[in-house]
Amino acid sequence: MTETARTEPAQTLRLASYNLHKCRGVTGPHCPERNLEVIAALDPDVIALQEVDFRFGARPEALPRGLIKEMTGLVPAPFFGTGENSLGWHGQTILLRPELAEQAAIRRLPLPGLEPRGALALRLPGLTVVAVHLGLMRSSRRAQLARIVSQAARIGGSELVLTGDFNEWRDKRGLEALDPLHVITPGPSWPAPFPRLRYDRLAVSPGIRVDDSGVFVTPIARIASDHLPIWADLTLRS
Repeated sequence: MTETARTEPAQTLRLASYNLHKCRGVTGPHCPERNLEVIAALDPDVIALQEVDFRFGARPEALPRGLIKEMTGLVPAPFFGTGENSLGWHGQTILLRPELAEQAAIRRLPLPGLEPRGALALRLPGLTVVAVHLGLMRSSRRAQLARIVSQAARIGGSELVLTGDFNEWRDKRGLEALDPLHVITPGPSWPAPFPRLRYDRLAVSPGIRVDDSGVFVTPIARIASDHLPIWADLTLRS
């Protein structure tokens, strides 16, 4: 009698991205509790965050790390930030569920361009998530995406997802380096009160199935930041 072949169980994951606009909302004041309420309602397994620190000086955290787990159940991925009191690196951090954080490793990726930019590569078993906040100039964005894709094999992981604020409103122009990946643009995410432009995206390698995706629109999300969060439910082999 021969044994039937066993298939690996599918792993599902809710991935999200959210530009916090330094927790100042659309018109202020600084109120990180609103952003954390949005994140908690979104209920992601992993979320890439942009603009988590104030911009000038020592770049202190705009999103207080002491409130994150209490309000969302998530924890920041451990790495060295921009400064001693920074939560992020170039304003970026990744939050994830504590049980995933135990298996995670993170790497900082310096990126080319006229302004200082960098990406974060989060390695999980069978998956690498690269969080990005790309430059304001299209030439810089092209170079930054090309650098990330060229380093994908070095970063490691059998499957790859890029997500974040791409700062690109075109569907094709500026994204040429992502041709090996499948680009998902859930919908307009900026400006949050009346979204018109699709700045926030994700791109996945062929082995990842995107079961659903969207822009997270609630009354508080419309005022908590100038961006609305995006999300995607992914299935991959564990």
